[in-house]
Amino acid sequence: MSTTQSERLRELLEPLVASQGLDLEEIAVDSVGRKRVLRVVVDSDTGADLDRIAEVSRALSAKLDESDAMGDAEYTLEVGTPGAERSLSEHRHYVRATGRLVRFQPHEGGELVARILAVDEEGLDLEVPGVKGRKATARRLAFGDIDKARVQVEFNRKDTKDTDNSSTTEEEEA
Repeated sequence: MSTTQSERLRELLEPLVASQGLDLEEIAVDSVGRKRVLRVVVDSDTGADLDRIAEVSRALSAKLDESDAMGDAEYTLEVGTPGAERSLSEHRHYVRATGRLVRFQPHEGGELVARILAVDEEGLDLEVPGVKGRKATARRLAFGDIDKARVQVEFNRKDTKDTDNSSTTEEEEA
């Protein structure tokens, strides 16, 4: 997709996505055979459930139909969320990933896997998991020191919110 088309689509669609309470994260137009696919990725601080995705998809489709942004050729519109192993590049992405395990590639080289504990305007407070029985350590990482960051999927982590109230019975709640 040309930069001009990308910018034009973003200018057209971003206000509409924002009016739905979502952030426009990504736009991509791919050719699949003779057809084109317009992929729009949206997200918010509270996430985007299927109903919100369907709503914004209908609104985007109507807006695209009334404009010539995609030209005359046939295309398919796909609207979705960033996915489990999303890349982090904007401040809001790091805020949304608080509590998650992230793989960082710092400017200094190497790789760092750590849990985001807090985010401020300058950078991140991290917890680096201990290896081979060692305790976790704290680390500060400035945004300017990060080349790439990607959320990691965790299959075995127990959510502390679920375990704190797991022994509550219906009688105790009444």
